[in-house]
Amino acid sequence: MKFISIRDLKTKSSQVWQELPKQKEMIITSNGRPIAILSSINENNLEQIISAFRRARATDAVASIQYESVRKGTDRISMDEINAEIKVVRSKRNK
Repeated sequence: MKFISIRDLKTKSSQVWQELPKQKEMIITSNGRPIAILSSINENNLEQIISAFRRARATDAVASIQYESVRKGTDRISMDEINAEIKVVRSKRNK
């Protein structure tokens, strides 16, 4: 996969657009750090590509939540503890 800086994207944009169909994806960087993905699409695969990006983001979000749960130790909470917590929150809401 090709990495391209924001500066190169600005100054060599015609070259980037010519290479993109062959490369399929390019990583855009700022100060050497990845900030975006530039992906080759067309009318036929637009919805599929958008759907794939959204699934990937959702999967990443779930993995992040799971990681935080393990890190905080909340992955070991019992159903009774969960239900007790829900009951406390609901009782505060009804006041």
